[in-house]
Amino acid sequence: MSTATLSPAAAKADSPIPLRAHLRHTGALIRRNLLWIRQDPESMFDAVLFPVIFTLLFVYVFGGSIGQSLGGGQDRYVQYVIPGLLAMMGMNMAQGVGTGFNQDFNSGVMDRFRSLPIGRGSVLFAKIAVELMRMLFASVVLMVVAVLVGYDIKHWPGLLASIGLSAVFGSALMWVFLTLGVVMKNAQSVQAMGFLVLMPLQFGSSIFAPPASMPGWLQAFTDYNPLSTLADTARGLMEGGPIAHDLWVTLIWSVGLTAIMAPVAIHKFRTKS
Repeated sequence: MSTATLSPAAAKADSPIPLRAHLRHTGALIRRNLLWIRQDPESMFDAVLFPVIFTLLFVYVFGGSIGQSLGGGQDRYVQYVIPGLLAMMGMNMAQGVGTGFNQDFNSGVMDRFRSLPIGRGSVLFAKIAVELMRMLFASVVLMVVAVLVGYDIKHWPGLLASIGLSAVFGSALMWVFLTLGVVMKNAQSVQAMGFLVLMPLQFGSSIFAPPASMPGWLQAFTDYNPLSTLADTARGLMEGGPIAHDLWVTLIWSVGLTAIMAPVAIHKFRTKS
């Protein structure tokens, strides 16, 4: 679309916007998204059901056998898997932001936003902020269920630090899925792409089982799989143990994904026809 055909509001939207205005726009859009969740509480089902189902599934189906390999039983596996599941919260919420973003495009909501004199990045930052709130809610649900199945919280500061690190990595992944939400034709395509990318990362990691029994090539993959390093960092923080290497690898992945994908997502959003 040429500049000559832009409406005055759209032309103004493409002009530089001060930081204070960006923050005001972001706050207004966060409020709008929260009000939408209030009107559609079913949109919170994934944040409620995912931590419940995964915790019960892995603890009661795999807990006994994997716990024995860890030198204990189901109780030992609970202490192992809960930090890993906590690390997954950001990843699963990240996938949801892409499908929701795509649905907003297909319903025409984003066309309205792009015609308003607001910062383009404000729309995306507001989406990420609300998804992080949903992630925090899902983490609280997970820890409630974890305590009910026998998890012993040994280090509260480590637990809070693990949630924060999961939020950092999850927000980096959200930029990837926001980009997919813009370039894919429908929400089903975003979900399919997310499945193809995240399932190998999720199960080829140390989240559910220790990698010692895996083939050598897969162990090499898990060493630098960001979900493995995130889960191992969470275990170190919550259970005690070394975290330096895994923490740095996780932070490098988070910063790298954000630095690369945030500009791409904003550019794709600005130029989508």
